Amino acid sequence: MANAFDSNATAGSSFRRIQRFMADFDLPMKLIFSFIFSILPEKGNLVLVLDRTNWKFGSSNINILMLGIYYKNIAIPIMFRILDKRGNSDTTERIELIRQFITWFGRDCINCLLADREFVGHHWLEFLNKNNIRYYIRLRKNFKVFCFDRNQEKPVF
Repeated sequence: MANAFDSNATAGSSFRRIQRFMADFDLPMKLIFSFIFSILPEKGNLVLVLDRTNWKFGSSNINILMLGIYYKNIAIPIMFRILDKRGNSDTTERIELIRQFITWFGRDCINCLLADREFVGHHWLEFLNKNNIRYYIRLRKNFKVFCFDRNQEKPVF
């Protein structure tokens, strides 16, 4: 790009101008997410993937809650939240991320949601059920279910 500038400045000077512009430019996340969504080859029947990653960079904790779209055996990141803490996300953070997706892209494009075993909880699953979002969540080894017909709790595994 620097070489294509219509300017008498050297390419190096133009490159530094681009760097300064990019450092000071705040690109709205909605614009980025909408662009990613617009270039997806399929916009319906989407399998959403929810995951979280947490690591340390020097003394800073990096904790990201990520929503992706499953496509041809990969998850394409579509939206994320930086969590200002260590450890798991809470129900409110997850619900806000899914609500934002629905606001921007609609509920009808969602086939289902895949998530790992950390993404459980009564209010979270209630939210998914109320919004008719099918979900597949890996269960913990110690997970139990309540059998109504027998009126008892049983281990899944």
